[in-house]
Amino acid sequence: MTQETLRTSRIEARITPDALAIVKRAAELEGRSVSDFVVSSAQEAARRTIEETSLIRLSSEDQRRFVDLLLNPPPISPALVRAKEAHAQLFGSE
Repeated sequence: MTQETLRTSRIEARITPDALAIVKRAAELEGRSVSDFVVSSAQEAARRTIEETSLIRLSSEDQRRFVDLLLNPPPISPALVRAKEAHAQLFGSE
């Protein structure tokens, strides 16, 4: 099965003539069709966006604070104790 036969969906986009000229030039430089260039560029941008939103980036100071709080958690607040008791009354304790 060729890659052509795997393509089953279509997208359309309006683009300015100047933007199209840039995309065409870039596709030519890579020796690809405009369609292939646009699809692969969109996929790469989508992957990058998903990766960036899936990661949490912390400064060195924030990393140290995070680990310190995991290793030395603060005492449980009265509000959290009340919330735990309310949860146990509603859903039963485990």
